[in-house]
Amino acid sequence: MNSRTHSWAPPTVLPAHFADLTGLEFLQAMLDGKIPPPPIAGTLDFTLTSVEPGIAVFEGQTGEHQYNPLGTIHGGYLATLLDSALGCAVMTTLPAGQAYTTIQLNVNMTRPAFAHTGPLRCEGKTLQVGRTIATAEAKITGSTDGKLYAHATTTCAIFPLR
Repeated sequence: MNSRTHSWAPPTVLPAHFADLTGLEFLQAMLDGKIPPPPIAGTLDFTLTSVEPGIAVFEGQTGEHQYNPLGTIHGGYLATLLDSALGCAVMTTLPAGQAYTTIQLNVNMTRPAFAHTGPLRCEGKTLQVGRTIATAEAKITGSTDGKLYAHATTTCAIFPLR
């Protein structure tokens, strides 16, 4: 029997000045360690690695703890990695005081991933960002083999923070 442990910073109310940051500034503060990553990142073993306007890149490490009953990386892991990159790509375009939520996610898996596949790179890019709706696309490729493992599109609702 194998075991795995991880730790995370509990989600807390952020200091008021973080509400004054644009989405890009917020994510950059996360990359700089000023804001803790969300707990899901530690649970599923993925990390935001870079952001720029309209683009967010994550890297996820594959492992047996992500296996489904058939012995491959669970599709939910790939979908979560894609959803994270897609949403953060949209977030990079938002002004201070705006937030987003996924309202549609379309995922296509193209090949199975395994623990020995190694790191996966997921890059999300915005396609269109309007006042209330944004769309984006993302793909997951193997960091070592360059193969496409999955791709996705999303529609996000944009709304004011209250």
